[in-house]
Amino acid sequence: MAEPSSNKAFPVSWDQFHRDARALAWRLAEKGPFEAMVCITRGGLVPAAIICRELGLRVIETVCVASYHDYKNQSELKVLKDIAPNIKAIGDGTGKGVLVVDDLTDTGKTARVVREMLPNAHFATVYAKPAGVPTVDTFVTEVSQDTWIYFPWDMALTYVEPIAKGHKG
Repeated sequence: MAEPSSNKAFPVSWDQFHRDARALAWRLAEKGPFEAMVCITRGGLVPAAIICRELGLRVIETVCVASYHDYKNQSELKVLKDIAPNIKAIGDGTGKGVLVVDDLTDTGKTARVVREMLPNAHFATVYAKPAGVPTVDTFVTEVSQDTWIYFPWDMALTYVEPIAKGHKG
């Protein structure tokens, strides 16, 4: 996992994130219909709001998976809130007909944990890194594994050094 100090920063504005989430919804419209959506919190909450509006989904559930880390080392994942039994029962208990949404798949660890709960659900993320790509069915933008994505909900307006000034080459 890249560090926040990585020179490969990918800052995403609210406008860009909204456009990318809508682009994901366009791709997903062909993959449905979906009976319900499960968003992986916390990152999946924002794209879930956009996608459920675009796809007309009204049954929205969350699964809360946490990894306690210091941005350098990811620890074991812990499920803080499981998926409701009525959602798990969709598709004869396999998740067929359920859309699972997150903002990013980085290593794929979180997606693998949720995939065990809903093996036949359709997994979608707005952004994907190479290690996580095999864990999702649909995504919009792939970035390199060592790129740090700065989501709009994680940022404040501040000065940024020009790329050339920090480049040592």
